[in-house]
Amino acid sequence: MHVILDACVLFPGSLRDVLLRAAEEKLYRLYLTDQILEEVRKNLVGKKQVTEERGQYIVNWMKERFRSSFVTDHACLIPAMPINEKDRHVLAAAVASGSKIIVTQNLKDFPQSLLKTFGVEASSADDFLVRCFSQDEGAMMTVVRSYVSGLKKPPLTMQEALGMLGKLVPNFVQLVQNRLCR
Repeated sequence: MHVILDACVLFPGSLRDVLLRAAEEKLYRLYLTDQILEEVRKNLVGKKQVTEERGQYIVNWMKERFRSSFVTDHACLIPAMPINEKDRHVLAAAVASGSKIIVTQNLKDFPQSLLKTFGVEASSADDFLVRCFSQDEGAMMTVVRSYVSGLKKPPLTMQEALGMLGKLVPNFVQLVQNRLCR
């Protein structure tokens, strides 16, 4: 499954971490653009979540780690995309990469009626992670355990980490919690 991640799902560190770990586990084929990552950097720094240096470090890390995930041949498609101007580059990248899903928290910016022409759908991060969980529970549990074990500043328990993540992706977290109780 080929997927574009919109910048808004890469702002919260916990969600970014889980989504990128799922890509590393090969639960989906990730696609990004420089423009998406620049939007991530600007928002992280502009909303004072991180320093300029830390924001650039996060972007550079993603570029290095996911080097083969970058779409670069989509610029000519941008003007023809029938959605609002600020999001055209995301749909253009989806079309150019053959992605069938745009993961975004801004579903209203990606009307299904306009996306279907291109064979693309918009999905919330919660719905997307639920789909990944349904596809391979074991791999997603590995993703979650890896995410929690990677939390060092401060370290969190599984329940604390899931509590934070549950504010962003409640249905996914409920599935994880149910699986932990088995």
